[in-house]
Amino acid sequence: MSGNSMRGKSAIVGMATAGIGEAHGFSAMELLGQAAVAAVADAGLKLQDVDAVFAATSSHAFPTMSVVEYLGLKPKFFDGTNVGGSSFELHLLQATMALEAGLCDVALVCYGSNQRTAGGRLVSMSEPQWHETPYKPRHPITAYGLAASRHMHQYGTTREQLADVALAARGWANLNPDAFARGPLTKDEVLSARMISDPLTKADCCLVTDGAAAVILTRADRAKDLHAKPVYFMGAGAANYHRSIVEMPDLTTTAAADSGPRALEMAGIKLGDLDLAMLYDAFTINTILFLEDLGFCPKGEGGRFVEDGRIAPGGELAVNTNGGGLSCVHPGMYGLFLIAEAVEQIRGTAGARQIADCNLALCHGNGGTLSSQCTAILGSEATL
Repeated sequence: MSGNSMRGKSAIVGMATAGIGEAHGFSAMELLGQAAVAAVADAGLKLQDVDAVFAATSSHAFPTMSVVEYLGLKPKFFDGTNVGGSSFELHLLQATMALEAGLCDVALVCYGSNQRTAGGRLVSMSEPQWHETPYKPRHPITAYGLAASRHMHQYGTTREQLADVALAARGWANLNPDAFARGPLTKDEVLSARMISDPLTKADCCLVTDGAAAVILTRADRAKDLHAKPVYFMGAGAANYHRSIVEMPDLTTTAAADSGPRALEMAGIKLGDLDLAMLYDAFTINTILFLEDLGFCPKGEGGRFVEDGRIAPGGELAVNTNGGGLSCVHPGMYGLFLIAEAVEQIRGTAGARQIADCNLALCHGNGGTLSSQCTAILGSEATL
């Protein structure tokens, strides 16, 4: 099965989120279940129609087993690949492969977390990195602080430019009634926020929220007969070269430099064809790194690229139109929320933040400490 043979062969026909922000009294699985049931209903299907499950969570060792049991499913295909927050972009590719191979007919991709109301801490199942432990890093932020420091040293990136990323995210969040962090935010407030891991302040860090999301995929030939406007899988690519940040070959260049071109090649498009970029902004430096590595600007120019509202509402490039992990939602693993927003925009149902004529969206997921990078391209029927 060649990569290009999968272009347009599957479609997202149902999507839902649940519990964004604070969802008191609900477990991670209960939130996931709410999103999954709502996504199935959005597609006009029944829960029993789901015969494939793709899941990754930060709180379940065997996520697909837990999802199947909780929802009462009997899937004939399932995959719990967990590569951190980018898992879900990879799941789109895996689900498309399974659908195209005839291994299933209706695929559920899902995630849920009650990280905020469960105590505000991400209880990681990750094993300690023995060569890092003696230095007592505060991961993940220590790793991203290292990358930001190196980028500033090597390319002259400034804290003011990092702040521009946070301000753009808040600008979009203020147009999104579901965003957790809304309201005015100034550059001075970002720069004067409490320093967490130099050069990253609290305002450079993603939110800690609850939240769940789910999407339903079918083969494209069935999608047109279902309830919701289909959003087609156009392509995806992945790359992963390290686990620990100390093994990252270059702190200023992520594997998105490889995953992005692979996704674009499968989709048969160029970067300039895109209407929307949903980039995993766990920290402000992420957005700058991914803009560079995906090719939106040259390496080292990301800081200057985001100045003067270029990625904010009304700017040249629509980036993270939901408000991102910085201002909308970040419940431990954020990758599926990138996809959910892309679906909203392509469907034309994003309300006040809707961008005009959104037909092609790039979703870029990041896992670990700038480790796994997965890029997916979604499109409207007009792009087929």
